[in-house]
Amino acid sequence: MKIDWASLGSVFGVSLTATVALVALFTLGLVGLSKHEAATERGGAAVMARSGAYACFALCTAAVSYGIYLIVA
Repeated sequence: MKIDWASLGSVFGVSLTATVALVALFTLGLVGLSKHEAATERGGAAVMARSGAYACFALCTAAVSYGIYLIVA
């Protein structure tokens, strides 16, 4: 049995990058929602913060759905 270390390293690198990007995107969504709540408490309207948060969550959902698609297909 022979292990292809280059391929294993490549898979590890892509997995790590995708994980960090997905967590960062979800965190940006949470920050956008908190900014929206803070702005509404002060009487302002933060439509862009809420829209950006929803866009981040939609991208997270799309990335997870694509990953599930790749596993199943």
